[in-house]
Amino acid sequence: MHTFADPIKYAASMAPTKTAVIDGTESIDYAELHRRCRLLAGSLQALGLAKGERVAILANNGQRYIETYIGVPAAGLVVVPLNTRHAMAELKYALEDSQTKVLLIDRDPGELADCVDHVIMIPDAYDTMLNEATEAELGVNVEENDLAGLFYTGGTTGKSKGVMLSHRNLIANTFHYLACVPQREDDVMLVMAPLFHAAGSLGVIGNIWTLGTQVTLAVFDPRTALDLIAEHGVTESLGVPTMLAAIAEEQHVRPRKTDTLKMLAHGGSPIATEILRRTHSAFPTAELVEVYGATELSPLCTVLSNEQDLIDSPLARSCGRPVLGNKIDILDPHGSVLAAGEIGEVVVRGPNVMQGYWNKPEQTAAVLKDGAYWTGDLGYMDDQGYVFLVDRSKDMIVTGGENVYCTEVEEALYQHPAVLEAAVFGVPDDKWGEAVWAVIVPREGNKIDPIQVIEFCRERIAGYKVPKGIDVQLDPLPKSGPGKVLKRELRAPYWKSQERSVN
Repeated sequence: MHTFADPIKYAASMAPTKTAVIDGTESIDYAELHRRCRLLAGSLQALGLAKGERVAILANNGQRYIETYIGVPAAGLVVVPLNTRHAMAELKYALEDSQTKVLLIDRDPGELADCVDHVIMIPDAYDTMLNEATEAELGVNVEENDLAGLFYTGGTTGKSKGVMLSHRNLIANTFHYLACVPQREDDVMLVMAPLFHAAGSLGVIGNIWTLGTQVTLAVFDPRTALDLIAEHGVTESLGVPTMLAAIAEEQHVRPRKTDTLKMLAHGGSPIATEILRRTHSAFPTAELVEVYGATELSPLCTVLSNEQDLIDSPLARSCGRPVLGNKIDILDPHGSVLAAGEIGEVVVRGPNVMQGYWNKPEQTAAVLKDGAYWTGDLGYMDDQGYVFLVDRSKDMIVTGGENVYCTEVEEALYQHPAVLEAAVFGVPDDKWGEAVWAVIVPREGNKIDPIQVIEFCRERIAGYKVPKGIDVQLDPLPKSGPGKVLKRELRAPYWKSQERSVN
């Protein structure tokens, strides 16, 4: 049995003077990180919080976020990481839905202050609270099946839900990750993905348990990310495909010293082959690793290692094999296992499968069946166990009776040298039911002729898959907090007057 108390206790005993976290000009060792987590536990107990009560954090990445992420569950409480890109109404919903008692925040709380008993500002009030606290032991009366965190989903396919993840869920998935992507004591991890996202925080536990060092990036910016890699000799990082595309673009234009990089992982959404190719050319020393999963899976269920060697292979389109400890089946709607190569829903079993959605028994029952999580993602598995995703089921376009998978069209668009970002979705069509549509963002200094791009696609994919129209915009595509493209926002204007919508 393990809980969040174990990795920080282990690191403090094995390497007390090793640098644990670098946050701007501040840095702390493992002994100090352990002490501050105990002070945080003591502070929250002094406020009257009982076991299982919720503590939310709304803040940019930083040392105090890592303390909260580890210290709150280790104290027997439940951490609620809030999405910094959510609107006020969404944030209020999460606080009220979770019945959070304490909010740790690095910005004006505004109306959020009315949703909780205590608001503690980061860093000043937070540090004052810790300085006045008495240390509390971590892990006392904390069990592996206790709730550790409530992660509110990004809402890319509907209303946000609180995903209930236990200590066992998150610790097990950390072991799954470390078994497939080993880390060492001399690793320096750039915390580039937002820590409110389960994928962003996965590396926190693994890095602490393997006695590494974490360098926090407050808000993603490709220039700052590369500066930190060069300054601190960063060896690894994890982000979403849009982040990899951005740092690769910056490295090609204004190169830094990045030869310390040994591993760049990505997940959260499918990645285009051309982005992989460009990322590998920008960072030739780094192994490229794809991870796939969902918040409900704590969050990983597959890993594809050494992608840079597979760019010109059919396996480049795969998200990898199941992580050790997970079982994945491709099922039809009736729950029957499909043969290799047949497209169905990706269904996952393992100790990382969530406990359920907070206060939502019907939604829980819809996706948790016999202990397995039905992801809502469509894909197939080859005869060697590699999983290939074709789309989220809600993003599949049905045009004239033909299924069009958005990722395949996006793959073609990304091959165009002037395309920086691309998103494909269905719009209403009187004749075909739905038509394929795209929004693209050009690379800096490039002009795009939509008609020319449509012809470019026609040479690469079947005619019924080619976009019927393309919108060009200079602003980046809208994204959720974790960096997923919000296709519902792009689709919405087209479906406004329709009785039926694919949002």
